Amino acid sequence: MTALKLAALSAVSVIGATIASLLGGWDAGIQSLLLFMAIDYSTGLIVAGVFKASHKTEQGALESRAAFKGLLRKGASLGVILIACRLDLLLGTTMIRDAAVIAYCASELLSITENIGLMGVPLPQAVTNAIEILKRKEE
Repeated sequence: MTALKLAALSAVSVIGATIASLLGGWDAGIQSLLLFMAIDYSTGLIVAGVFKASHKTEQGALESRAAFKGLLRKGASLGVILIACRLDLLLGTTMIRDAAVIAYCASELLSITENIGLMGVPLPQAVTNAIEILKRKEE
């Protein structure tokens, strides 16, 4: 059983290292982005499952299709990071990847803030105003 466990952990490690390498390394930017994505997804599940206040479904309740779409969007975001990393390799810079990571981190933080607001946690008026402005621009 120990050999099987070691083989499985080794395989997971190799896959994780390969993905991190393709995304430009396991630096603070990627760590932060993945953390923000996990928090955003978790708070989205809480908003839909517990508070039934999600804007992603008609009833506001948890729906597997909406949750799957959220995961696909996050995967697509990581795909853009991968493309940005490859462009940086071609150009000999790190600016494109870093800009993409920062942009996606900002987007995730906005979504987390919105989810927290939907939970009923009071938000400062400046944060609420900023979210409303960004929503209007998005529409």
